[in-house]
Amino acid sequence: MRWTTGRRSDNIEDRRGVQVSRRVAGGGIGTIVLVLVALYFGVDPSVILNQPQMNVPGAGTTSRSAPYSASPQEQRLADFVSVVLADTEDTWNALFRSMGKSYEEPKLVLFTGAVESACGFASAAVGPFYCPEDQKVYIDLSFYNDLKNRFGAPGDFAQAYVIAHEVGHHVQNLLGISDKVHSLRGRVSEKEANKLSVMLELQADCLSGVWAYHADKARKILEQGDVEEALNAASAIGDDRLQRRSRGYVTPDSFTHGTSAQRMHWFRLGLETGSMGKCNTFQTAGRGN
Repeated sequence: MRWTTGRRSDNIEDRRGVQVSRRVAGGGIGTIVLVLVALYFGVDPSVILNQPQMNVPGAGTTSRSAPYSASPQEQRLADFVSVVLADTEDTWNALFRSMGKSYEEPKLVLFTGAVESACGFASAAVGPFYCPEDQKVYIDLSFYNDLKNRFGAPGDFAQAYVIAHEVGHHVQNLLGISDKVHSLRGRVSEKEANKLSVMLELQADCLSGVWAYHADKARKILEQGDVEEALNAASAIGDDRLQRRSRGYVTPDSFTHGTSAQRMHWFRLGLETGSMGKCNTFQTAGRGN
């Protein structure tokens, strides 16, 4: 991916070195929740972080700042993330203008270990996430090591896909799609609620592809192999692949993000068409074929 000469975003909030800890009444509830959350990284925290277990009486957070020195490799990643965020800003500002709307740029928060967001406390085990309550994307850059080494999805465009997916959730929030979905989730069965979550996640995958289409058209960011990197990342974080890896079998009714095939399909559709109108995963019930 061609990024080194790209514009850097002014919407970076660097909280690396701020140490946040969670005080939870009743023993190991917080640990149990984080283990469950770790199975599905990159999830919208309004779905997971605010479960009743996390809001028990006596819960709270403490934070303190400590000197932080990033390695040259990590600082390069921070620079890269800033460029990708700036590129999503340029793309979505233009697309929203074409719809007669104004795009509100999200902040991106860099953190280490754990962070307190408007959606609640989150450990790095959650992975990158978007909080609609404060319109911020959160990421611990160590996630990219996991993406490469644990999930076998290396490459800078795979890393860019992760940011673009979370920004896709921001676009959904601005357009009112997220509110409608979360409202519906509260009125249906758990199985149907999971299906709605899958559709929301697959649409964010498609929107990340839309970004890539327009960014490449305007700024020629793609190099040979980049698309394959993003598709590999989408495949690596499919619910079926994650469940089979963690427990040896899959339970489709519990999927919240979609299968590997679905995630690749919707990213590719956005990338090939550049059309937000093609990203209506709800109309097609989230199917990838």
